[in-house]
Amino acid sequence: QVQLVESGGGLVQAGDSLRLSCAASGHTFSLDTMAWFRQAPGQDREFVAAIGKIDTIYTDSVKGRFTISKDNTKDTVYLQMNSLKPEDTAIYYCAAKYGLRTHLVRAYYYWGQGTQVTVSS
Repeated sequence: QVQLVESGGGLVQAGDSLRLSCAASGHTFSLDTMAWFRQAPGQDREFVAAIGKIDTIYTDSVKGRFTISKDNTKDTVYLQMNSLKPEDTAIYYCAAKYGLRTHLVRAYYYWGQGTQVTVSS
């Protein structure tokens, strides 16, 4: 079993930055991919970024603004979000899976409880 706990969300203004953290615990040694998804009210959960063993992928809308990284010594994944926009407002979820990184929601087995990010204009 793997447990994921997100933190770092909050209310910011457009143009500000936030860093989300996702602490993993349990049987984390076999996990291959960690990712961030987000879900705005009334919308489907969407992929934001993922980090595998050697590379990262991002959805187009966050490229150049968001950076995903991980600290293996702390079993923690981060999402640095710069130049935030009101359309980035959503609940952000951390997710984990075995195998190659992907943008598909259904491929991820472990999920955190989410952290709210609100960007005001």
